[in-house]
Amino acid sequence: MLRAEGLVKRYGDVTALDGFDLRVAPGEIAGLVGHNGAGKTTFFEIAAGLTVPDAGSVRVEGEVGVAPQQLALYPSVTVRETLRLFGGLAGLRGRALAAAVEDTAEELALTGVLDRRVGVLSGGQQRRAQAATALLADPDVLLLDEPTAGADPETRTALLAAVRRRAERGAAVVYCTHYLPELAELAATVAVAGNGRVIARGTGAELLKDLPAEVRVSVDGGQDIAITTTDPTATLAALLRDLDRPVQGIDIRQPSLDDLYRELSHDRAA
Repeated sequence: MLRAEGLVKRYGDVTALDGFDLRVAPGEIAGLVGHNGAGKTTFFEIAAGLTVPDAGSVRVEGEVGVAPQQLALYPSVTVRETLRLFGGLAGLRGRALAAAVEDTAEELALTGVLDRRVGVLSGGQQRRAQAATALLADPDVLLLDEPTAGADPETRTALLAAVRRRAERGAAVVYCTHYLPELAELAATVAVAGNGRVIARGTGAELLKDLPAEVRVSVDGGQDIAITTTDPTATLAALLRDLDRPVQGIDIRQPSLDDLYRELSHDRAA
């Protein structure tokens, strides 16, 4: 479990966090989203124990695994040596450490590069290696900051599957991303950060329920009729009732997390 309450962090005249609150339960994946400068990385640094807040507190139950946004690996050592180092720091020894290295490498499609130096790996392989350092010891809390940034499809698929498995085992996961469709794949709850605090929190369904959908009807002659509405079923029924031309196609686009983020960003800027 992770619980952050009232976090404040200032760097000179810049307030990075201004009353940041976030609670993540065991087995929950919480997607943390927000524009650059919203305070996400500062929160990660405090939760990981790398930075001390000016006010507020973070409570973490159990061990923490961290994969920062920037690659933080030693390029001159092998993947195996890297994982053994991080596993040892997490308290693994002997056969338990060797098994964890092999199992995590297989899970993240790194078995074939275990004995290659990190510096010669592809970008996707390096991303997987960094994630492996966080996942290796099955920590109770996982902090993943843009783990798939710039990643290839193989890397993204492997990482998302690994994150889901950790949550199923009971880990509390904070997953920071700009790739909002990933949160739907992970069945994650959502925390939207803005101006140094969490401005919206809940499941995707809860946060999207009041956002409008778009009803689009294509009619004979190639013309499209598009209407934004909070009641797409009633809107479509009324539209079809009043149309005097043959309908060629119907599409209802439900609101997405991208729409939610744009709406919240607009409200905060207004």
